[in-house]
Amino acid sequence: MTEIPLTEAASGPLAGLRVLAGPYATMLLGDLGADVIKVEGPAGDDTRDWGPPFAGDPADRMSAYFLSVNRSKRGITLNLKTPGGRRLARELAQRSHVLVENFKPGGMARFGLGYDDLRGETPALVYASITGFGQNGPYHDRPGYDHVIQAMSGLMAITGPRDGPPHKVGVAIVDVITGLLAAASILAALRHAERTGQGQHLDLSLLDSSLSALVNIASNALISGVEPARYGNDHPNIVPYQVFAAADGDFVLAVGNDAQFAALCRVIDQPGLAADPRFATNPARVNHRAALVAVLSEHFARGPVAAWIDALLTAGIPAGPIHSVTGILNDPHVLARGLIGRGTLATGADWPYVGPPVGFSQTPPQVRLPPPRLGEHTEAVLRAVLGLDEAAIAAHRDAGDL
Repeated sequence: MTEIPLTEAASGPLAGLRVLAGPYATMLLGDLGADVIKVEGPAGDDTRDWGPPFAGDPADRMSAYFLSVNRSKRGITLNLKTPGGRRLARELAQRSHVLVENFKPGGMARFGLGYDDLRGETPALVYASITGFGQNGPYHDRPGYDHVIQAMSGLMAITGPRDGPPHKVGVAIVDVITGLLAAASILAALRHAERTGQGQHLDLSLLDSSLSALVNIASNALISGVEPARYGNDHPNIVPYQVFAAADGDFVLAVGNDAQFAALCRVIDQPGLAADPRFATNPARVNHRAALVAVLSEHFARGPVAAWIDALLTAGIPAGPIHSVTGILNDPHVLARGLIGRGTLATGADWPYVGPPVGFSQTPPQVRLPPPRLGEHTEAVLRAVLGLDEAAIAAHRDAGDL
């Protein structure tokens, strides 16, 4: 693993940008140099206990789930149920460029911290609200969790075995997609604020994000009017583009055009298949999927995975093994890319992690801080950002504001 030193000093393309809260989206901004201040209630983020597994000793442990989305942030606690806690949150917002919140619609407004409450005093503030169903519509006040959204958005309906039940994706993919959209949208809104001095309210919902991620499947349904089927590991519009069984295991073959198919036919020593009118074009192959897959399956069963992948790649045909998660985390290509890093938590516990996935030639992302202990940076932030002295901080603690 790559040893990456952790530092608070920001040098990335977003250095000087201050962001309040949010999980995955703000972690990406933090890796790029933004000063991300994670605000938690005194009891802490629920995901701190979403385990096992945990890192650190039992008295100060953090779940692997929490660790996965909270690096490169400073962590503070504020009690928004007290007037003093709300006042501190408002003052932090006034000194920030971006605020990201994930309360149900109207939740922040009840604390006097909604967009309309803050825009008058901080007109350039970019205010991103991430909810399950958005700020309006019949479902806007429903709670939203990834699994529920995968079910409601149609994603589960197209995932899983052809003849089996619907399946969710193995990771909270809607949360991740929404985080990516949030990060991109925040940067676009910041660009607008730089030009005009005017911020704006970003309305991001898990349902909208998941529907957007259906891309070609949603387009198929809109164009054809036909309900998309589940294809398991097959592709609805491309053949052969699926899992095949070799003599010693499974692999994925992805033939994207007719030239690649002709090359595949030569690899399996059946060049005549490329001229067969049932298989000569991709639309024909889709219409005769079962016949073609039967022929290919018979050939692939005769050799080992490694040999087939080597032959296919040599012929310019996309193919790859089906790795386990631990397998890909230790893959020589992944290690050579420096994607797996290692740091140390504030507790002294070892902390391996998947690092920033994008390379920058001039301003590379940097994992600057480990995920914070609950309230780890409260006093430092209140001193540096709000200019509070020890007596004022102590008074807020005594009042239950922190």
